Amino acid sequence: MPISPSASEIIRGLYAIVDTSYVPFADIEKAACALIRGGARVIQLRAKDRAAAEVLDAAAALRALTLKSGAALIVNDRLDVAILAGADGVHLGQDDIPLEYCRRLLGGSAIVGISTHDLDEARKAASGGADYISFGPVFPTKTKKDALPPRGLERLQEITREITLPVVAIGGITEENVEEVLSAGADSVAVISDILTARDVAVKTASVVSKIDKFLSKASRSK
Repeated sequence: MPISPSASEIIRGLYAIVDTSYVPFADIEKAACALIRGGARVIQLRAKDRAAAEVLDAAAALRALTLKSGAALIVNDRLDVAILAGADGVHLGQDDIPLEYCRRLLGGSAIVGISTHDLDEARKAASGGADYISFGPVFPTKTKKDALPPRGLERLQEITREITLPVVAIGGITEENVEEVLSAGADSVAVISDILTARDVAVKTASVVSKIDKFLSKASRSK
């Protein structure tokens, strides 16, 4: 695995996800290019229910793109693919390989994120050595068919007040509500369907990135 900047440097602003729920598998590279042109600095590859060889091919293509652009590549779920593709890190769900074993294989320089849905899971991820957590779904979402009930902004704020790791808010987040989510303390936001279903993904990404960056810049100056 490559030596990456710290998670706090990377997991900030837009957390872009190339999700095959919205992007045809054959168009993964095209979608990632558009996200990067729009200003995304971290790309997660989420390709559930695909053969390992297919996901590895896609991850290798995205690794080449992200190396050229200076963006980070995170692979969802597939630790084996993350290692073989030389990704910057992996994002694990609650039922994936336990974090401690994942860390043994990846080493200390790789970035490991954990999906969390409540404060107990967030605390466990933080104490277990995660580099960042995601929390959600914040709002109702159609991206995951088995998504849990929305957690809401109050619970997100509860997480961000206690957890010192970077927190990625996920689930039902759009350009219209992104400022509400950032106001609740999120360091990063995963805007998925609102970007991937846009007529021009690069233009939409740029608009979202601009809105996020302006908010974070203003918040930083007011501290």
